[in-house]
Amino acid sequence: MKKPGNRYTPMKGAVIAPQKDRAALDRNGYGLVLLRSLLVGLWLFSAWVLPVSAQTLWSEVQLNKRTAYVGEPVEVTVRVYTSTWFTKGVDPGNIKVNGAYTVFFRNISTSTSRNGKTFSGVEMIYNVFPFANKDITIPSIDITVESPAEGGYKGNSHVVSTKEQVIKVRPAPPGFDVEGWLVANGLSVRQEWGGKLTDVKVGDVIQRTIIRNADNTVPQLIPPVKWDSLPGVSQYPGRSDIENIRSKTAIGAVRSDMTRYLFEKEGTVEIPEMVFTWWNPYRQQLYKRTLPAVQVEVKPNPNLGMLETLKDSLMAVQQAEVTAEAEKVPLTFLGLSPEQLAIILALVVLLLFFMLKYVPRLVKGYQAKRQAYLRSEPYFFKQFKQAAKGNDGQAVMRALYRWIDRLGLEEPTLAFFAERWGDQDFQDQVSRLSTKSSKDQRLGEHFVDTVSAARKRYFEAARVMPSTAEKSGWINP
Repeated sequence: MKKPGNRYTPMKGAVIAPQKDRAALDRNGYGLVLLRSLLVGLWLFSAWVLPVSAQTLWSEVQLNKRTAYVGEPVEVTVRVYTSTWFTKGVDPGNIKVNGAYTVFFRNISTSTSRNGKTFSGVEMIYNVFPFANKDITIPSIDITVESPAEGGYKGNSHVVSTKEQVIKVRPAPPGFDVEGWLVANGLSVRQEWGGKLTDVKVGDVIQRTIIRNADNTVPQLIPPVKWDSLPGVSQYPGRSDIENIRSKTAIGAVRSDMTRYLFEKEGTVEIPEMVFTWWNPYRQQLYKRTLPAVQVEVKPNPNLGMLETLKDSLMAVQQAEVTAEAEKVPLTFLGLSPEQLAIILALVVLLLFFMLKYVPRLVKGYQAKRQAYLRSEPYFFKQFKQAAKGNDGQAVMRALYRWIDRLGLEEPTLAFFAERWGDQDFQDQVSRLSTKSSKDQRLGEHFVDTVSAARKRYFEAARVMPSTAEKSGWINP
């Protein structure tokens, strides 16, 4: 009879799991515990840590107008905000806009509120002046700022970027002088005379300078003065001077234009009035300033001998001023940038180096070849042919024998040369020459042809016969 043991008796309807499946359930239980612990840790991190280090940074751009005339300023305000503060000044520098002049105005500290929270900010103001009848685009600006995280104190570097902005540009309104178009808040005009207008004689030079001071513009946009032509007066305009004016609250510009009047005839000369206009963008009105006309009584001058010299001097001064104005253009030489000029100079130095190193060798080699040619047989035969074109029989015979000497013959005479390499015709001509005096000798083209034919036969024979040209150093006197 079996004794009862401690065997497990399952309940009715229960399922007994194998030993292997029970181990898997234990492992899954441990995995669930670890997952729950990880979720709790993430929740604690987001609740405690993230609020300390989270930080908000953004930028924005504001334009005071989206449409402007040519030359009309557009105020561009760039703002950068942080949820903490800036540990270093924000200075993106000036911005470059194609088709417009830009002037950085000033920085202003500012702040704003969002959802009950205050954000510190920096406001940068620019003035943009379109100078062409073409829409312009304010490009995206990358601004580097330093700001600590919330709860921290050390500034971290961040880069915030703005969005592009488009400004539509309109031309000057119809009916307005485009060349004299100026947009400004105000304009003052004055003039200065370099001389007494009440005591002017023929040949005197009076200098006139017109100074214009415009508000809220740049000097490049102030149009040049149009000088009226005057009868009996020569004019010599000088260079213009421009100047930017900037204060904490405003910007402006000054332009000075100058000319010289040379009075050439006596009588009354009337310098007409000048009218300068400008468009006020805020009042949308056109204004003008007028310089009144001036009458000058030109007195006679008996000493007019220096008038032409004076004209030349004024022209030279004018040319010098134009040259000086051109030299004010920075960082260019013959239209080349400094980088291009440096490359060209490097190439020039390299070229000079090779010239100094190799040109003397080339020259020396050329001179050696030239000297060798001047001692060669082809050179002396050429001299003989040139001498044969003349009527000097003695010069022809001297040139002929100098050439024969170059051949290195066993017997350097014309008769020997004709006997060995000449035909019967050539030999007959040489026989006739021997019976005439040198002053009666007249040689024509036929004689030169026969000598050339004999010379050809000589060199054809020299290809198979050892040449004696360098064995003989004898020279026929």
